[in-house]
Amino acid sequence: MNYITVISGTAIIILLSWFISIREKRYHGIARFFSFESIFILFLLNYKLWFRDPLSAHQIISWILLFASIYPVTAGLLLLKREGKPGNNFENTTILVKSGIYGYIRHPLYCSLLLLGTGIMFKQPGYIQIIIGAINVFAVFFTAKIEEKEMTARFGEQYQEYMKETKMFIPFIF
Repeated sequence: MNYITVISGTAIIILLSWFISIREKRYHGIARFFSFESIFILFLLNYKLWFRDPLSAHQIISWILLFASIYPVTAGLLLLKREGKPGNNFENTTILVKSGIYGYIRHPLYCSLLLLGTGIMFKQPGYIQIIIGAINVFAVFFTAKIEEKEMTARFGEQYQEYMKETKMFIPFIF
């Protein structure tokens, strides 16, 4: 792994975390940094193996997860932009979005990060990759929990009621 690539990529992730969330006092961006960083490290560990042994079970699982990660992020971002009436960035919605994918899960963008990280991990599921994949799962979970506190502070009882109506990441399950 090239250290310049790791340092440069990490610096970009830190800057994006700062400008999108942290400077706006949305501290879930700190936990989300670890998700982005783990996905970045997983990619660097596995990119050379992306198309090796394409019909193996782990590659098939990987591709299913990678393609599945596209829908939640796309649907979630489009709905936030269209219905959430965001301010200067998509995270600063002024209206709680509860339709579409948000009618089933509260965190489609984080669901996408879970699917993406796990999909990349499955490209070559060695011990290091599994550990880093687990870091991604924990980071996404803690990010969602922190954001739920922020959303409760922003939307109050309306968000608490929404939490009772929907699951975090997987419709009807979790």
